[in-house]
Amino acid sequence: MGANWVPKDQALDPGSATILPGGRAPHGPHEAVLNKSAAKRADLKVGSQTKVVVSTGDAKPFDVTIVGLVDMAGDTSGYTEMDFDTATAKRLFTDGSHASMVQLGAVKGVSADTLKQRINKEFPGYKVQTGAEVRKENKDAINSFLQIFNYILLAFAAIGLIVGTFIIYNTFSMIVAQRVRELALLRAIGAGRGQVMRSVMLEAIVVGLIGSIIGLAVGTGLAAGLQALLSSTGTGLPSGSLVVGAGPIIACILVGVVVTTVSALAPARRASRVAPVEAMRESQTDGASSLRVRTLIAAVLAVLAVVALAIGGSGKGGGAAGMVGLGAILTIIAVVCGAPALARPVVGALGLVLAKPFGKLGQLARTNAIRNPRRTAATAFALTLGLMLVAIIGTLGASFKATINDAVNSQVRAPIIVSGTSGRGALPPAVSAAIKKVDGVDQVVSIHAVSATVNGKDISGNAPSGDLTRAASITMVEGVAKLPPNGLLVSDKYAKTHHWTVGQTLTFKSKFGQSAQVNVVGIYKSSALMDPWQLGNGAFETLTPPSLRADFVDLVLVKNGADTAAVQQRVEDATGSYLTVKVQTKEQFANSSAQQINQMLVVLYGMLGLALVIAVLGIINTLALSVVERKREIGMLRAVGMLRKQVRRTIYLESVLISIFGALLGMVLGVVIGWCLVRTFREWLTGIQPVVPWGTVLFTLVAAGVCGVLAALWPAIRAARTKPLEAIADL
Repeated sequence: MGANWVPKDQALDPGSATILPGGRAPHGPHEAVLNKSAAKRADLKVGSQTKVVVSTGDAKPFDVTIVGLVDMAGDTSGYTEMDFDTATAKRLFTDGSHASMVQLGAVKGVSADTLKQRINKEFPGYKVQTGAEVRKENKDAINSFLQIFNYILLAFAAIGLIVGTFIIYNTFSMIVAQRVRELALLRAIGAGRGQVMRSVMLEAIVVGLIGSIIGLAVGTGLAAGLQALLSSTGTGLPSGSLVVGAGPIIACILVGVVVTTVSALAPARRASRVAPVEAMRESQTDGASSLRVRTLIAAVLAVLAVVALAIGGSGKGGGAAGMVGLGAILTIIAVVCGAPALARPVVGALGLVLAKPFGKLGQLARTNAIRNPRRTAATAFALTLGLMLVAIIGTLGASFKATINDAVNSQVRAPIIVSGTSGRGALPPAVSAAIKKVDGVDQVVSIHAVSATVNGKDISGNAPSGDLTRAASITMVEGVAKLPPNGLLVSDKYAKTHHWTVGQTLTFKSKFGQSAQVNVVGIYKSSALMDPWQLGNGAFETLTPPSLRADFVDLVLVKNGADTAAVQQRVEDATGSYLTVKVQTKEQFANSSAQQINQMLVVLYGMLGLALVIAVLGIINTLALSVVERKREIGMLRAVGMLRKQVRRTIYLESVLISIFGALLGMVLGVVIGWCLVRTFREWLTGIQPVVPWGTVLFTLVAAGVCGVLAALWPAIRAARTKPLEAIADL
């Protein structure tokens, strides 16, 4: 951001920005002050020289000397503000007669509200606010952004809690199963069902409390590390000290205890129903009848989910996306209820394929994996949920990237594209002027971003300079494609929404007071790159002052017979002094745009990684408890000659089968939901079609198998160390 430096004696709020000791205010066109966080990132100090590029107007890159570092109240980790003296700032950032904001101070005895009323009366149509209103507006804007950020974090936290719930449920189920004889003996000597249930619930509360305290400590440490990481990468988030209030502490402990208690409720009820006669048995088993009701419920929910996904996937827009979301929720609930019924056939089929090469060991692993379908499903579901979200995000990302690639390759005819290095930065008009002088360049079509008001509504679109039909492919629906200086081409979707027709004359007004009469000369087929409308260059110049004109992108056409690679190199040399310029072929431009999507996906995958880590820990936990439960069985196998490495291999195979079952279920459901969700985006992104991320699917399935082996390492080693005689004697 660039602005003018306001001396302290003229500032309405002198404490908002202060030049640190050792610096001074800027004077002349080659001096500037810089906020301290930006100076720290760029390794600049008082006396340092740097180059400045202004994206608007005809100003060329120029050198400035940093004469002061500024401590700003709103300084954040990614914020950059360079201030010049008033004359320089006026030349660089304004049209010479307009300002973006004017600050006024009231004379003694006149309140801010009174002054506001007087200004509104004298200058109607302008936005006039008191200082308190401005501060509240800025605070609300920041809080709104942070609120969205909080919602995202809470969503991923909820995913982690759901995954953790199933792990806790699995753990207490196995603990209760292993203590059947103990609980039955308690019942035999007079303990009531309520007492047994309360003992298990009390145990859950204690575990939840201890886990919450540990989680709070670990979470605080992770928050401090995350804050340091975000500050170092320049995200724009506040870089103040870490604040841990009473609210988060109470919420952490309360949520941890409640989740643990709720997760242990079903196992506790099962424990309270243990009859004294059960003391004669080893453990409880899941009866087939217990799965019938939940399987029936799962079937009904699955049908409803399919209907919701079908309706949502056939539509477009927010309503359709909401229907897909409903279908996703129904799908998750259906999986929770029906996964045990799927576990036996699916894991059994996987076992026939994956475990068969291992002979009897594979057969034993397959039997162990499907022995308790309820436990297998609960263990796998933690992985299913996380990978289902990975598949949804992967499908969205692959579809967006494919749409961009298709749009650039099919709609852009120019072989060379010049854009800002950040992918969204503007280019000064001097860049296109320099490109036009390059040997081998036939024509440069510059695309400008333009905003205006039409019929009282603010709209935004593009304004090309040059023959757009040579640089881009336009499919006309009505009218002509050639764009006159005061003409307008509009997409069919936008024209239908705003009731614009060929031959209609519209009045475009700018925020600077200029207006232009624009004629609609053609309507073209909506496309991802050409939406929503294209304004003639003459109207653009009327609406936009010269000092504020900038190019969004420059499309470079090459002369017949010229070597594109050589021309590209010459264009790079000609624009080298403009530090924010990136020269690419259209294939490179498409890949660069896709890379930005990849960066966003990495962040989402990273946050989902926490849920996957919890899921893997759940597999480790379940297998470890399963080894304890099967101690006598493993001892018998060791007694009849099974080697330690064979025991370990059996546990590995069992873990791999459970992991791949969860991953396969999650990937299939995630791709289906993602496919339907992508189709709803046709309302906002023309030409988007669902694309299955086959690479992600295959990689995930292989990774699930690897995670299964890693998760089984400790339980397998523990099982292999089982001493046969001790295990057999442990009655």
